[in-house]
Amino acid sequence: MKKDNNRVCPVWMAYTFDNPLRNLIHKPKKMFKEYVKEGMTVMDIGCGLGCFSIGLAKMVGKEGKVYSVDLQKGMLDRLMKRAKKAGIADIIKTHQCSADTIGIEEKLDFALAFWMMNETPDALDFLKQIYNILKPDGILYVAEPKKHVHPKEIDELAASAEKIGYRVIGKPKVSMSFVLVLKKQ
Repeated sequence: MKKDNNRVCPVWMAYTFDNPLRNLIHKPKKMFKEYVKEGMTVMDIGCGLGCFSIGLAKMVGKEGKVYSVDLQKGMLDRLMKRAKKAGIADIIKTHQCSADTIGIEEKLDFALAFWMMNETPDALDFLKQIYNILKPDGILYVAEPKKHVHPKEIDELAASAEKIGYRVIGKPKVSMSFVLVLKKQ
């Protein structure tokens, strides 16, 4: 995967694709139902305005927790406004990461990296950081935009993930995306 974090989506641009219409294309409950259950602790890294964080919070319920992690404080602030409006702000914990460090230490059942790994400065290090915070048998769901990533890069990412200790357990079809579902071994 290219190491180009200059492609980080600015807050103002997020509204062009992270809006209510997106839920018609990318439905969190449908996409993650096999992996996310009530009471789980999950992370949405590169959460943007919270399309997936809000969906995940509804899935894990009051006994669960969603860490919504983003590089930009503006994204996190807007996400919390949406979460309050949806009545699920108490389930979501926001965290501002750095370009190189996620900074979450709690063990996770599930992590989502949707359309953001191509923006990380070091995809291999990113995979290792998530591996270290996943519980045994934890799931990392990676989706990358077809517009920015070549299929060969996804194959390379899968090979790198397997060297770390993940196992590829799925490649579901998701609109406009290449997807890998990785399980910690």
